[in-house]
Amino acid sequence: MKKPYVKKITDISKFAVWLVDGQYVRTKLDEEFTNFGQHYRFRFIPRNEFWIDHLHAPGEEHFYIDHLLIENRLMAAGMDYDQALEKADRAELKERRKVDFLRRGPASRRTSPLVIRKIHRQLLRSYSQGLRVWVVRGELVRDMFFIDFTEGGHDLVYKFVPPGEVWLDDDLRRTERPFVLLHEVHERHLMAQGLDYPHAHRSASHLEYFCRHHPRELRKKLAEELRKNRDSLSPRGSAQEA
Repeated sequence: MKKPYVKKITDISKFAVWLVDGQYVRTKLDEEFTNFGQHYRFRFIPRNEFWIDHLHAPGEEHFYIDHLLIENRLMAAGMDYDQALEKADRAELKERRKVDFLRRGPASRRTSPLVIRKIHRQLLRSYSQGLRVWVVRGELVRDMFFIDFTEGGHDLVYKFVPPGEVWLDDDLRRTERPFVLLHEVHERHLMAQGLDYPHAHRSASHLEYFCRHHPRELRKKLAEELRKNRDSLSPRGSAQEA
C-alpha cells in the first residue's frame, strides 16, 4: 500500500510529526480523518507519529501539534475521544487567542502597583531565584487583561505581567504547578535569547510532555531552567531586579 507521507516536519518528544496526503488517507484508510490525527483516534497511525494534512498545515502546525499532544496524552491515560477532544480543543483555542493577543498587543496595560498587589496572591519563594514566581488571582487577570489566561504566563508573552515575573493561575492544582512552571520558564528563557514565541512554545511543550511521562526528571529539569533564567535574565528582568 502506498504510504501517505509527504514530509516530516519535526520531532517533538517521542513523536515524529508528518505532513501527509489527507485525500489519500480519507480515500484509502478512513474518511473521518480531517486536518490531523494520532494513534488513539486512528489506529492506523503509528503510536509514535502525528499526522497533519499537508493542505491545511501552512502556519497552523504548532496549533495542531499542541492539540495532538494533549489529545494523545489523555487518551493514552484512558479518557474517551470526545472528552479528550473537548479539552484539546479548548487548549488549541487558547493558544490561537494568545498568538492573536501577541500580534495585537494589549489594549491597556493597567499595571499600576495597586492593581498588581490585588492580582498577586502568593510568592513561591522556593522557585523565585532571580525571577519571581507568583500564584495570582486568575479570575482577576481574565477580567482585567486577557479572557483566555489560564495555567500560567510570563512577562515576555504578556506585557501586563511585570518584568521578571512568572504567574501561575490560582485555579491550578498544586500537583500541576511544577509542570506548568517548567513550561513557562523554559519558554521564557528561549524568548529572552531571541527565539520567537511559536518555536519557544513548541520546545516548552516538548519538555513538559517529557517530564509528565518521566516525573523523576522534573525536579532536575526545573532547577536547570530556573538557573538559566537567573543567570541570563532579559534586560527587562534585570532592570526590575536592580
